[in-house]
Amino acid sequence: MSSCENPNVDKDALMTRRQKFDGKTKICVKCKENRGNIVVRYAVYCKTCFFPLVQGRFRKSLEPTINAPNGTRRKGLKASGSLVVGISGGTSSVAMLDLVAKTYFAPLEADFKGGMEHPRLVDKSVWKGKPYVCYVEVCGAFPGERDRIEEVRHLVESYADAEFEFIPLRLEDSFDKKWWDTFGGSDLSNSARSLGLDMRDEDLRLATSSSEISSLTAMRTYLSSLPTPTAFHSAVQILIRLLLLHTAASRRASHLLLGTSLTALSVNLISGIAQGAGFSVAEEAQEVWDPPNSGDALPIRIVRPMREIGMKECAIWDWWCKLNIVAHSRTSPSGVKNAISALTKDFIYGLESDYPATVSTIARTCAKLTPKEGSNGTCILCGRPAQSGVQEWKSRISIRSYQEARSAVSGNTRPSHLTEDEITNLTKTSTLGSTPTVPSLTPQLCYACHTLLTSRSSRATIASLPPGQSLDNIPLPLWVQSTIEKLRQQEREQEHAEHDSHPDLAQGVKLSRSEMREQIAEFLLPEE
Repeated sequence: MSSCENPNVDKDALMTRRQKFDGKTKICVKCKENRGNIVVRYAVYCKTCFFPLVQGRFRKSLEPTINAPNGTRRKGLKASGSLVVGISGGTSSVAMLDLVAKTYFAPLEADFKGGMEHPRLVDKSVWKGKPYVCYVEVCGAFPGERDRIEEVRHLVESYADAEFEFIPLRLEDSFDKKWWDTFGGSDLSNSARSLGLDMRDEDLRLATSSSEISSLTAMRTYLSSLPTPTAFHSAVQILIRLLLLHTAASRRASHLLLGTSLTALSVNLISGIAQGAGFSVAEEAQEVWDPPNSGDALPIRIVRPMREIGMKECAIWDWWCKLNIVAHSRTSPSGVKNAISALTKDFIYGLESDYPATVSTIARTCAKLTPKEGSNGTCILCGRPAQSGVQEWKSRISIRSYQEARSAVSGNTRPSHLTEDEITNLTKTSTLGSTPTVPSLTPQLCYACHTLLTSRSSRATIASLPPGQSLDNIPLPLWVQSTIEKLRQQEREQEHAEHDSHPDLAQGVKLSRSEMREQIAEFLLPEE
């Protein structure tokens, strides 16, 4: 039984569990002939009718996004780029890979009669080039987990007719300079490669360091510096998503498919809203990402074609098709299971068991939500739209620490660990339209990412930092460093343009207090 009330206080809080179906009929509601094998949202289906039901929902979610939105009307399907399928080895992603292979890349049978499945509508020329399957291994962030790359590779190679090209990635590639040189699309200078973050400061000041560490140590340092288990889980998902996006951009892909089922989508929506990501709730179901550093790369449509198919249907599809599930269950390093994402997952899973129709209601209701104001930039960390003025609003309604309150009163905002040259070299502009006077990452973050990095909890238990690492210089993902370098370059170009347009503009010279006093001596009153 499920309820939003407290059953220990209110005995009427518990709701009576509704039956899965009325029990009066066991005949399939589709063909009305065969005996049913599965109940989907109170409806009975036989095995014969179940497969076209799932495939129809899959194609209904995917195919409207294939053709270019501003292109000519086509009877068939023709994408503007290649296809990248991102899988995790879980129940829904394995079912999605099987559906993609059987729907768009399977050879036609000899007795093919046409109709809605005519080769003009379904053939191997929907996407340009060969399809890619990308898997991100995250065992480096979870001690004790085994490496599953070879298991996933064997799964992908089982679809020989589809000719998938397997691209294995690791979570630590987010901090690997060799990976960025191959997939990132832009070169990083030595100064950008040494940028770090001071997590001791609520303003998230940027810092520089000359020490070199491995990508695995950098990734573990970054995740271990996060303040709560909720932030840990969210950061892992952000790293996986950006790795897939940059990989898709390097392959000139127009579509990135993710195996997010209806159940997982509801979990992500509720969890994201609880963590402050309500402004980008529409992007959770479907979004378009413009690669920032890939030259003439195509805009990538992130599509979740399983968003109309529940976790139960995905599991039945895998069972009847005898697919190999590369099962995985991730927890935080300390084993704490009270993160928002874990609690939301338990709630939604229980809700689907007792009231399956409410799970689809969550997704449909959230799809109607729209922000009151438009976006004024892109978050430097997650790459999603960021609300304008959100940091100013947050600073007015909350005081994060006593140190922040004293700094606001005294006006002392300069970090003591940076020199004048470092402050001049670091970024001075922001993608969100503000111009901070000190190098800070805060104005370039959306509300959810800023909360992810700064939200504290006295009860939180997270992993300790690797030996030799400290909170005053936490490594940043390489796409963050690349964006910062791009902003610095834009600032230099703007300064050169202003100097060229005003060549007679006097250069500023720093004067001592005695020299300043001499210049304004005639305006000063005599001291008594």
